[in-house]
Amino acid sequence: MERPGDEYDDRTVPLLEPKQHAHGEGSNSKQEEDEEEEVASLGRRLVEENKKLWVVAGPSICARFSTFGVTVISQAFIGHIGATELAGFALVSTVLMRFSASILLGMASALETLCGQSYGAKQYHMLGIYLQRSWIVLFCCAVLLLPLYLFTTPLLIILGQDPKIAAMASTISLWYIPVMISSVGNFTLQMYLQAQSKNMIVTYLAMLNLGLHLFLSWLLTVKFHLGLAGVMGSMVIAYWIPVFGQLAFVFFGGCPLTWTGFSSAAFTELGAIVKLSLSSGVMLCVELWYNTILVLFTGYMKNSEIALDALSICLNINGWEMMISVGVRVANELGARSARRAKFAIFNVVTTSFSIGFMLFVLFLIFRERLAYIFTESKVVADAVAELSPLLAFSILLNSVQPVLSGVAVGSGWQSVVAYVNVASYYLIGIPIGAILGYVLGFQVKGIWIGMLFGTLVQTIVLLFITLRTDWENQVCYFLTVFLIFFIKSLNPYSMWVSLDFSHLVMCFIISR
Repeated sequence: MERPGDEYDDRTVPLLEPKQHAHGEGSNSKQEEDEEEEVASLGRRLVEENKKLWVVAGPSICARFSTFGVTVISQAFIGHIGATELAGFALVSTVLMRFSASILLGMASALETLCGQSYGAKQYHMLGIYLQRSWIVLFCCAVLLLPLYLFTTPLLIILGQDPKIAAMASTISLWYIPVMISSVGNFTLQMYLQAQSKNMIVTYLAMLNLGLHLFLSWLLTVKFHLGLAGVMGSMVIAYWIPVFGQLAFVFFGGCPLTWTGFSSAAFTELGAIVKLSLSSGVMLCVELWYNTILVLFTGYMKNSEIALDALSICLNINGWEMMISVGVRVANELGARSARRAKFAIFNVVTTSFSIGFMLFVLFLIFRERLAYIFTESKVVADAVAELSPLLAFSILLNSVQPVLSGVAVGSGWQSVVAYVNVASYYLIGIPIGAILGYVLGFQVKGIWIGMLFGTLVQTIVLLFITLRTDWENQVCYFLTVFLIFFIKSLNPYSMWVSLDFSHLVMCFIISR
């Protein structure tokens, strides 16, 4: 016999279960909506960050590809003039010009840090002052580098290079003097404009410049038969056009917030700029001189002319892929007090750059020696390039990450730390291993390149570890502290009372509020 309550229970249980089920559906639905919103939010952040990245990096990549393309076009035309001319050009462009350009570019990268953080902190007037200070420092540095170009032959002979190639390099190096001096304006103006995301003008000038150089090189060498002088004359013109174009853009209203005219403040606090520039310069120099030493070692080998030709072609192809600079994104976000966005910017750019590097890795494995015929008609040189192609492909893959991490270091102001990492990775690990493989074990150019790759791999791992372990909140405090000191001293150069430790505490307190 059923109890009266049993019937009630039977009736209510089905009513309760759907109620619970409905509540469960609501929870699941809410959770799914939250997940969908989180995915959508991540998608929006990726789109937003990529827009910011490519606004800065897109024009910069085009400009640097085009600027580097001037050297590649020159090498291609000179390679068809003669093997000795190509070897001489390789020595000047890869040893002398790389040596001096790395100093100038490294010192100019201090401007990338200062301008990026000043723009993020909305201290716009300081960008113009920093630009003028960098002009003074870099021009003095360029004057000190002139003897390298005036005494090229004895210098290269002392370094053990072939006298015939050294004599040809001496002729080419004189043409490179105006090219080297143009780098002072080119590097600093690009950093200044890039910090404001106004570097589209650089892209337009660079693309125009590349087409003009190609036309002039063809006209002067093929039609007028001026040979080496025709190519080098065209190259000098090509390097100065962007300088005059960028100056006109800045002086005549292109940057009204950040350029207010020449200022006597540019001659104050030069010591601080020199100090930061030297830190930046050392960081980049030890990195770029690594390839210079690779070329010098190659010049000591048998058949050095062929080895130099093949190696210079591979290094120039590799250089196309490395022309990406993204430090300004990190600097902007740190200056704007956004540690979270700085971390997200790093993740996004490393992923993007690695994807590009992987595509190029596959591309160069497929084409191998066929790329060499752009630069030379010699089958011997093309075969040598084919042998180096697998190493070139792996270099491209590795260099898709390493320069980006170096760019993060520049944007974050870690120049001194990275300089130590570079010295240890390249000169204590990479070069000794390359020398042993190349000379002792008889692997020749391949052995030297394997050593170079190993050093780069060690550097990449260390930089990645540093980036992952960085406390970005504290990094924001530190950079705002440094910026505060720079700003106060720019207003009053005699304000030596500013304490870094005290200012750091004040900034951390302000941010925490």
